[in-house]
Amino acid sequence: MSNTVADKLAKKTRKKAPAKQVRLKLVYIDFWSAVKFSFLVAICLAIVSIVSTILIYTVLSQTGVLGEIDSLFMDIVGEDNSLMKIIGFPQVAGFAVVVGILNTIVGTAIGAIAALVYNLLVRVLGGFQLGFTSN
Repeated sequence: MSNTVADKLAKKTRKKAPAKQVRLKLVYIDFWSAVKFSFLVAICLAIVSIVSTILIYTVLSQTGVLGEIDSLFMDIVGEDNSLMKIIGFPQVAGFAVVVGILNTIVGTAIGAIAALVYNLLVRVLGGFQLGFTSN
């Protein structure tokens, strides 16, 4: 029977520490934290939607798809009316920015309302019970 340091270390590594489990209950969501978080998520989604709208418009414009649609529209309606006057780049970018701002306002309001509703429902239902382990 050898009592070397290597044997002692091998015995220590064989023992697995028992995983401790903690059960927590989520009974309150801070209103201002929920508003700030939902605002940041809404800002991120607004930026993504604005950039993607501009990229899609640029790709459709550069590939000639919008030109073909415009010529088809002028053939149907008449040569005087051009679709590109209505859906030019400034109009599309402006519309994307307006929709992004509105989505930011609505997303922030929905996050605030969700926090309030959750806090009211917790009083009746008791909240979510969550389990965590340490491994």
